[in-house]
Amino acid sequence: MYLSICEVTKSRMSDFAHLKPIYRSSLRVFVGKRYYRLLRYFHWYFGKQRYARTKVDKPLDNISFTHRTPLYRKLRSVDMWLQHNKVKNLEIALKRINGILICPGETFSYWKTIGKPTRLKGYQKGMNLYYGNFRAETGGGLCQLSNLIYWIALHTPLTVTERHRHSFDVFPDSNRTQPFGTGATCVYNYRDLQISNQTNETYQICIRIEGDYLVGEIRTDTRPYLKYRVYEQEHKITHEYWGRYIRHNLIRRQVFDMDDNLVGDEYVCENHALMMYEPMISGGADYECDG
Repeated sequence: MYLSICEVTKSRMSDFAHLKPIYRSSLRVFVGKRYYRLLRYFHWYFGKQRYARTKVDKPLDNISFTHRTPLYRKLRSVDMWLQHNKVKNLEIALKRINGILICPGETFSYWKTIGKPTRLKGYQKGMNLYYGNFRAETGGGLCQLSNLIYWIALHTPLTVTERHRHSFDVFPDSNRTQPFGTGATCVYNYRDLQISNQTNETYQICIRIEGDYLVGEIRTDTRPYLKYRVYEQEHKITHEYWGRYIRHNLIRRQVFDMDDNLVGDEYVCENHALMMYEPMISGGADYECDG
């Protein structure tokens, strides 16, 4: 999907002024991270939320939704060793997540389940996005896992109660298989992905590596009774007065019964991301994206 000139609009100066990137000092970033991490720990251990803890090896009987994403991508100016390390990081994280149950009334927390990715746990330096650029960080690449879990959760009756959008749109839409803005960025531990089970059924997150793919399933102890179609609305690109382009859309999902009758159409989220490429780019083989 590529945009024609008529789809790129000039916004009023005040429309999206709050989206202009703010580059903070290293001290501000350091202090801010510690503050929000402590706040998260407080909510984890003193809050009233019941978090998913039970993990079983045997998969539940019924698949609610499944999806796979490629582990290795052709990315311009990114060394492949970062992607190989990403896969090693994913293998460690999967040991904590694969098979976890989300019982009625429980909430799955991505970071509470995985824990802090450190070198002592075997995590290596992988590729992370930072202010629209790439840099090597311990545990880098785990956003592919949070992206996948968020995407499959959207196709189930589970409720996403916390999700953070990507602030930068890094890649053109070449080979994109999901709508723009259907990922979930995660930074330990203050940018979390949390999924609540407000149903009467038990659900299970099953993630595995098959060859060159990361495969995710959400399983349930009862037969699925709903199906979902996730789509975008109001997609546009605005050229801001401060010189950059911002991409916007709304994500919605249609809900169907098992006879394909439409029973609902729900708002999911909105996205605003600073574009790191020219909006008229024709694409190329050296970019791919999960969404």
